[in-house]
Amino acid sequence: MQGIERFGKQTAAHADAVLEEASVEPLVVEPPAIECEVCVVVPVRDEAEHLVATLNALAHQINLHGKPLHHSRYEIILLANNCCDDSVAIARKFAQQHASLALHVVEITLPKPEAYIGKVRRLLMNEAYRRLMSIGRDRGVIASTDGDTRVAPTWIAATLEEITRGADAVGGRIITDCAERSRLDPYARLCYLREVGYRYLLTELETYLDPEPCESWPRHYQHYGASVAVTAQMYARVGGIPAVRTPEDVAFYQALLRVDARFRHSPAVKVITSARQTGRAKNGLANQLREWTAMGHKHQPFIVESVARSEQKLQARRKLRSLWMRSRFHQLSDYEMAQCAHEWGVSLAWLTAELHQSPTFGLLLERVKEKQAIELERDSHQEISQAIADLRSRLSHLRKTPIHLNPLEQVKPILIFPLSVQMPQVRIG
Repeated sequence: MQGIERFGKQTAAHADAVLEEASVEPLVVEPPAIECEVCVVVPVRDEAEHLVATLNALAHQINLHGKPLHHSRYEIILLANNCCDDSVAIARKFAQQHASLALHVVEITLPKPEAYIGKVRRLLMNEAYRRLMSIGRDRGVIASTDGDTRVAPTWIAATLEEITRGADAVGGRIITDCAERSRLDPYARLCYLREVGYRYLLTELETYLDPEPCESWPRHYQHYGASVAVTAQMYARVGGIPAVRTPEDVAFYQALLRVDARFRHSPAVKVITSARQTGRAKNGLANQLREWTAMGHKHQPFIVESVARSEQKLQARRKLRSLWMRSRFHQLSDYEMAQCAHEWGVSLAWLTAELHQSPTFGLLLERVKEKQAIELERDSHQEISQAIADLRSRLSHLRKTPIHLNPLEQVKPILIFPLSVQMPQVRIG
């Protein structure tokens, strides 16, 4: 109980800190409309080439019935930081031409050590939080996209639909621009498409073996800054988006998992983003495309985690989740505890203590991963085309079994291999 009480105090402190930080120097003085449900934030640096398309997509949103979404239901904060092109002038002209659209254009010049995307996105999302809370919208939505990204016409409406269904946060499907993708180096394009296929299949495997409580199939695997949304309430609970250099969006996702936020990877929420190879973030898509191009020149294979290892990890996570859920009711088996501790490479005494002290499963999982002390097995990686083939083979069997969407049903054993086939002895790393 002490762990839960301490966690509650930390959550309250996080909310106070976010509001205080955002209130020191507001980015936008004009108050939001009382009807505002969504605050869209757009970090921009030298996006003159893409900005009109980005803003046009945001200005012409429709609801799920195809009718225009009233501009009073959302606002946009565009933060142009350290720009050397015409981005600011383009944004301000667009705002003048679309008077009914609440588009707030803010220009700042940050000191070079602070001019990174994690800092900028935090400034924006903190401001969005402050504005939503100023009109009492604790379930109002902070929605992030990028200056080189075009959101789908129903991007806002589909996000709101997921929030209405109970999600605390929503990741949208991010698709690269088809024309730009066609101009990529052939090997980089092949790697990109294979990774998309691999990640989708891996996500489906997760849906069968250890689905998250808020997820259902179909779903996708992305939770990145070009399309991520969160309620103001949950944003405060995790202390806001971490102001790390990169990848700040992944760090934010981890923070949401830590508190067991109901995160939905929604296929209904979509955006199209640039496939450029000169990006603004060190660890973004552009950097990955450059790496794949270099790999092609060196004739290097694309290596990923083996399917056997991924499956073993998911099975171990499901067992850990089962133990944590039953620990709430003191229904723990010594044998299961010892088996789980062995699989994760931690001591039984340590795991027992953590099970009773961790207020959320996400926090427990994070601590176990940090503590585990098992080295990678030699066969823990394979070439991506083989991994895709293995995933397709495995899923062809699993698709014949029902998917358990209730988290309480996740603890039931699921037959992965025929009885005549022995499970590969791959240990968790």
